[in-house]
Amino acid sequence: MSVLIKPIVTEKMTELSEKRNQFGFIVERQANKIEIKNAIEEMYDVSVININTLRYGGKAKSRFSRTGVVQGKAAAYKKAIVTLIEGDKIDFYSNI
Repeated sequence: MSVLIKPIVTEKMTELSEKRNQFGFIVERQANKIEIKNAIEEMYDVSVININTLRYGGKAKSRFSRTGVVQGKAAAYKKAIVTLIEGDKIDFYSNI
């Protein structure tokens, strides 16, 4: 099973990748920085300098419906911001 779940492709992450050579990924919640680094270097053939991880708890959600208030919770996840060395790039759009 892979540590990486999916890349984060948003306007903010695109700006970070252009300015600071940083890329974002949603990763397994139990994964540590060493496992994330090894998975990214193996999958994308790049060299990783630094990894910052953030854990997001599930956000409580509620909505009104005909039967009353429906309450639920959004999924919790872990995000990794990966900094690559100066010459390396990851192209998420090459497989499209």
